[in-house]
Amino acid sequence: MQSLLADAKNLLLDLIARYYSRVDYLIIRLEESEGTNIVLRGDRVETLSEDISIGGHIRACYKGGWGLSSFNRLTSINERIEEAIAAARMVGSEVTILAPIEPVQVVCQLPIIATDPRKISINRKKELCERYVDLMRSVGSCIATTSVRYSDNSQKVIIASSEGTLIEQSWVDMEMRFAATARKGDKVETCRETTGSRRGFEDLTGLDNKVKNTAQRSIIALSLPPVKGNTYTVVIDPILTGLFVHEAFGHLSEADMAYENPEILEVMTIGRRFGPPELQIFDGAAPKGHRGSYFYDDEGTPASTTQLIKNGILVGRLHSRETAGKLCEAATGNARCLNYHYTPIVRMTNTWIARGKTPATDLLTDIKQGVYASSWLGGMTNGEMFTFSAGEAWMIRNGKIAEPIKGVTLSGNVFQTLLDIEAIGNDFYWDESGGCGKGGQNGLPVGCGGPSLRIKNVVVGGKAA
Repeated sequence: MQSLLADAKNLLLDLIARYYSRVDYLIIRLEESEGTNIVLRGDRVETLSEDISIGGHIRACYKGGWGLSSFNRLTSINERIEEAIAAARMVGSEVTILAPIEPVQVVCQLPIIATDPRKISINRKKELCERYVDLMRSVGSCIATTSVRYSDNSQKVIIASSEGTLIEQSWVDMEMRFAATARKGDKVETCRETTGSRRGFEDLTGLDNKVKNTAQRSIIALSLPPVKGNTYTVVIDPILTGLFVHEAFGHLSEADMAYENPEILEVMTIGRRFGPPELQIFDGAAPKGHRGSYFYDDEGTPASTTQLIKNGILVGRLHSRETAGKLCEAATGNARCLNYHYTPIVRMTNTWIARGKTPATDLLTDIKQGVYASSWLGGMTNGEMFTFSAGEAWMIRNGKIAEPIKGVTLSGNVFQTLLDIEAIGNDFYWDESGGCGKGGQNGLPVGCGGPSLRIKNVVVGGKAA
C-alpha cells in the first residue's frame, strides 16, 4: 500500500498541473484507512468486522462556487476531477475568497507511544470486550442488559493543492463504549461510559474499575430519589464542563454558523462580554496527544491554538479558509472531514476552559441548597439553548455534598449561563470520549477539557417540587 500512495503523490501533482487552469482553486485528498468494529450486546455478537478502504475526493472552486466529487478507484480520478470542475463552474457566480496559507510539502505521523491496535488480533479485541461484559454482569443480578462497543481506525491522508501544498499525514484513533441497564420490578436505569485514545491499545485494557462502576451506578440509581425541579446554584465536574464548552459554546464558535446566519453573527460579535474576567476558552489541534490533535487540517492549514474567550470577552472564532476569507480573519486550521466521502467543514478539535484559581473543594462553600452534577448521560443543543443530563448527581446542603439524586437535567441559555459562572476551579481534566457530529459527519474524534465550575441560577429539571 505504501508504494501505491508513493506513486499517487506524483499522480496528484500531475493532475493538479493539468486541470488547475480551469478553476480558481483545486485540491485533491487521497485516503487509505483500516479499522476494527466490535459490538457485543449481552451474549450476542452484533458486529465483528475489519475494514480496509481506499478512496479520495476532489474539491474545485470557481468564482466562489464549489464542486465536490469522491471516488474509490484511482483509475476514475480524471472523470471525477471533470465532475468537480463542472459543478464548480455551474454554481460559481461571485469571487473566490480564501484566507492565505503558506504551501508546505511534508510527511508527518501522529506518534503512537504504546501498542498500535493494528498489531492486536481481532480475537484478542473480542476477548477484551467479552471480559468487560462479564465484569458488568458480575456486579449484581439486577443487571438486565449490557453492551460493549470497540472501534479503532487508522487513516493515512495525502493532500495536494493547486497552491503547491503536498502533505502526507497519518494517525490511529481508538474508542470503547459501555452501557449497563439495571432492572428491579418496573424500575429501569441505564448508565453509560465512553473512553478514547490516540496513545495506544493499552489505554483500553485497564478499564476494569470504570466498567464495573458503570454497572454499579445503574443499580444504585434504581433506589435514588429524583431531584426536585427548581433553579439552583450548581457545581459541575470537569467532565460536564468539557461537554458544556463543546456542545453549548463550541459549535456557536464555528464560523460557518456565523456567516451563514446573520443573527448568530450579530450575537457572536468580537469584543462582546460573555463571562467573568476569569473565563478563558480555547480550541486547537496543536496540543499534542489528544483525540482532536493533528499537524494540518484537511485544507493543509497548520494546526493552531485559538483563544475564543479572553478574560470573559469574545476574541476569536474557528475557521476554514473560506470562512476566514469571507470574514476577513485568519484561517485557524479547523477545516475537517470525517473521511473522503465528505467535504471539509468547520469543526472543533480540542476545546477547553482553562483552569481557574478557586480550590475545587471551595466551590461548594456558602451554597445552602444546590446540586453537584458529575459526568454526563446525554444532551442536546438548539442554537444558544442547551439541555444536558448528568450521569451522577448529589444535593449540596450547607456547603457539603449530601444525598445522591437522579434524573438531573441542566437547561439554559449558553450566554446567560457563561455570565452566571461564579467561580472556576483550579482542577482540570481532559475527556477523550468525544465523537462530534455535524452536517451528517458523525463521530469525528475531538477532545474536551476544563475545571469544575460553580454556576448560579441553573434550571434543573426533575420531579416537580
